[in-house]
Amino acid sequence: MEHKKWPATIDEAVGVVIATLSDEDKAAISAMAESELTGLHLGLGAWIRNSLGLWSGNRSLLESTGAPNADDASMVIIEALWERLREMVPKVH
Repeated sequence: MEHKKWPATIDEAVGVVIATLSDEDKAAISAMAESELTGLHLGLGAWIRNSLGLWSGNRSLLESTGAPNADDASMVIIEALWERLREMVPKVH
């Protein structure tokens, strides 16, 4: 993703990640327990850090997360992604 197109907020970053995930990946992530999200740190987290500029100067996004570094910021984004995906799952009554 080009520098000028980097997302500046957590919400924008989550939208970018959702747009890149397959339906299967979305379902798998939404089905995870919150405690399992750390398992995404090396794969999806690295993609977020690389593609969304967290290691390349995207200060706006880093500051938006409130995290002190790119590693922690990517986990904030993963947690927000998980929450958004769980909201998108149809509720069965």
